[in-house]
Amino acid sequence: IQILHPEAVTPSSPDETGQLMKEGAQLILRPRLTNDAVGRRRASVHALVRVGRVNQRFAYAPILIKNNEILESASTRRILEGSLANLKPSEATYTDGVGPRSNLTVTRNGITLAHATRVLATLGRDDPSARVAMIDRHRRVWWFDLASANYPRFNLATYDEHYEQRLAVLAAHDEWEVTGADFPTSPYWHRECTECPYELHCEAQLERTDDVSLTRFTSLEQQVILHEQAIDSRAQLARLDPYRARLAHNKVPTPHLDFEREDFLGRTIEKLDELIYRSRAHVRGSSLRIVDSSLMGCPTAAVEVDIDMESYGERTYLWGTSVTLNEPLEGARPGYRAFVEWGALTAETEAKIFCDFWTWFEDLRRRCRERDLTIAAYCFWAQAEDGAMNRAAATAIEGGPTIEDLDSFRRSSPPVWIDLHEEAKRQIQTEGPLGLKQLAGAAGFQWRDINPSGEASMLWYEVACGDVGPAALASRQRILEYNEDDCRATKALRDWLNGPARALPHRDDPL
Repeated sequence: IQILHPEAVTPSSPDETGQLMKEGAQLILRPRLTNDAVGRRRASVHALVRVGRVNQRFAYAPILIKNNEILESASTRRILEGSLANLKPSEATYTDGVGPRSNLTVTRNGITLAHATRVLATLGRDDPSARVAMIDRHRRVWWFDLASANYPRFNLATYDEHYEQRLAVLAAHDEWEVTGADFPTSPYWHRECTECPYELHCEAQLERTDDVSLTRFTSLEQQVILHEQAIDSRAQLARLDPYRARLAHNKVPTPHLDFEREDFLGRTIEKLDELIYRSRAHVRGSSLRIVDSSLMGCPTAAVEVDIDMESYGERTYLWGTSVTLNEPLEGARPGYRAFVEWGALTAETEAKIFCDFWTWFEDLRRRCRERDLTIAAYCFWAQAEDGAMNRAAATAIEGGPTIEDLDSFRRSSPPVWIDLHEEAKRQIQTEGPLGLKQLAGAAGFQWRDINPSGEASMLWYEVACGDVGPAALASRQRILEYNEDDCRATKALRDWLNGPARALPHRDDPL
């Protein structure tokens, strides 16, 4: 945004934010919104854009930038689509056949924007139409009018209801502290729990009762409905019939007939069957099969290359590979090899690293063709690697691949670029996440590092790029070992899918 709008300003305090709005700044990045005098409200959004004047005061609309999918197909709906170059709702035009997704991520985004709108109102800077914008992972700008009833999950009326509920909870806690009456709330698991200082206390209490809220990715609304139908634990949820729940989703109710709980819950809770399957994975204490054991597995080849990259910010500084030779290939060396740069990370540097990797990989493919051997490359979550490949190819350097070269590789038939996440998602049911750490862990793989994560590797990289000394060298080695383990983990997952995972229980097997 800063590149497209060089006039944008970034305040360093709430007072400076207020002054910029008073002066009518067109675009304010990372604003500091707070009004301690009115309900101690504070808000965090990525930008504010000026949308007009109200009673001689400039009005602003809040904007969130998220790496999310915002939309889904909706033939009878439409949304205002703007552009990054012109961040004004008045310049947006309608895109037909789409509506906001009804998932929790988009709902949270909308509630956050509604909250920012109310904070702007306490400052006298809100837009009367309550227009807000979400910028999605594709850099498309979508405008919503929260003063209307068009978006019931996150419009201002819904936000106000939530806000009043929270005020009531605070008041009840204040009364509890004074009178010593019964504690006014009970815990339930939700996504924010992982950042709460009371997480361990509440989770222990929930685990003792096997509370149904521990079923990952349930919302409070769904949990309330389940409790109302006497589904209080994961074990009780696991015993419901997922097939009947699926049938009930589009079923027209017949009032004079008595229905099983699945009939009611399946119509009320979206994708109830998935919640049932997650709870079954917990009850059985293992991952479950989605497909018949005869359909389990992952494509193999004579020469297999597991690939993983490491990035910092918007640039990739490391391409790691691990080669498995299931048949001998002259000139090819099995094991790990890294293409890495520890110096200044520019677009040209990123392209050079990828060019070195691609030259090596294409030579390996050529050797396989000459000896009539099959070859396959594997990654986990190809979207990330594909994006890094495309970005590097866009910076043209001598000897580097073109986008056409990459597309030809990715479209090869039979496939030679295989996404292990897609393979696992089709075959494996887990209790919750489908990340590499969870899946490879189920396959018995262990990382050498005590804290293996992409987020941690960014901190290691900052040390690795400092003055060359013991700390920097140790961080470089730590990153290389972590990257090698990620490559080895995809092979472990592949071997598991082709063998032991076939013995897992099926998720439709009765408990």
